[in-house]
Amino acid sequence: MSAPESGPSRLAYIDWMRGLACVLMFQTHCYDSWLSPDARQTRFFMYSQLGGTFPAPLFLFLAGISFALVTDKLWQKNLAPAQIARTTVRRGAEIFAFGLLFRLQEFVLAMGWSPWTDLLRVDILNEIGLSMILMGGLCWLVLSAMGGRETGGRETGGRETSKPESGPRKRLALVLASSAMALLISFLTPPLWTTWRPWWLPWPIESYIDGVHNLGTPQSWLFPVFPWSAFAFAGLAVGFALHSPWVRGREARIFVGLGVAGVAVVEVARWFDARPWHFYAVYDFWRTSPSFFLIRLGMLMGILSASYAWCRWGAGQWGFSPLIQLGQASLLVYWVHIEFVYGRLSILPKHRVGIRAASLGLAGIFLAMVALAALRTRMKGRGVDVGAWLRPRPAVS
Repeated sequence: MSAPESGPSRLAYIDWMRGLACVLMFQTHCYDSWLSPDARQTRFFMYSQLGGTFPAPLFLFLAGISFALVTDKLWQKNLAPAQIARTTVRRGAEIFAFGLLFRLQEFVLAMGWSPWTDLLRVDILNEIGLSMILMGGLCWLVLSAMGGRETGGRETGGRETSKPESGPRKRLALVLASSAMALLISFLTPPLWTTWRPWWLPWPIESYIDGVHNLGTPQSWLFPVFPWSAFAFAGLAVGFALHSPWVRGREARIFVGLGVAGVAVVEVARWFDARPWHFYAVYDFWRTSPSFFLIRLGMLMGILSASYAWCRWGAGQWGFSPLIQLGQASLLVYWVHIEFVYGRLSILPKHRVGIRAASLGLAGIFLAMVALAALRTRMKGRGVDVGAWLRPRPAVS
């Protein structure tokens, strides 16, 4: 078995991929906020918004991977499942609280023209936090059912010894349970948005299930558990698999295989969608169908494979990497850029400029956010780094 790479190089692809999600998010928000009605009718705008379908799945998928790495480190310390759950669920609750705080900030800054119901919008931070809470619960259930701590006899002094032979079984159980939960969420989404809608719940609660908000019907621009948490659970399965000792000794081949598997998932999903029959009474490919989920999941697997290759053999780490820098401060740049694109401090007039002006504004936002991320990196350790735990840290040998 080959020796593992150093921590930063092993995990750089995660930050790089999260930085890619930030760039796709910037371009989606900038063109959506600034382009004039005429410019919004162009093919250019259509493709920019198509690229906008990736940031949310990327953030959730990577949150699942990072959550698996954090959970794995706590597990390797031989902590009880309840202790692991308390730590990880608390972290999810913190992100959920940041989501509520972000909505409060946006409401205050938009005072006078923002309805109070915006305070209760299910945004991406709310969804990431809630998904982490759900993932913590699933890991607790699996680890508890598999026997809790991996303990055996006692050495001199009463210290417990570990039973490493049970580790692969638990890891496999976590991978299978996470994968099953991702598929279950995806398969339940169509009826929960239509025939099984929990309309009897208060809309602020129902919105976390189907994104109904206060508008009477589910909205595609919100981020409810169904279907979005499926991407987080898929990332959780991938994260547990990638962090196994067997995989870490064969990383290059595994990541190539992951990309090939992603292509296969896309093709299988396309084949199912092309069938003349459908299982659901109401079938909406672009919003709720499991086929669309699987297509995007396959593409995420391909992007993960390409990100690994770029950071290991390509230019991903040649000196300063803007994308890695953004990925290391993704929560901060998400929080800040919104106000300069959609808020009162927008650097360009909304819905009034052409593609050239909006592109220049996008370049300005990108450079400013990279500078902000670099400043935050330099200041790290001198204050509270609210998002540091989102990035997995290599275990110290």
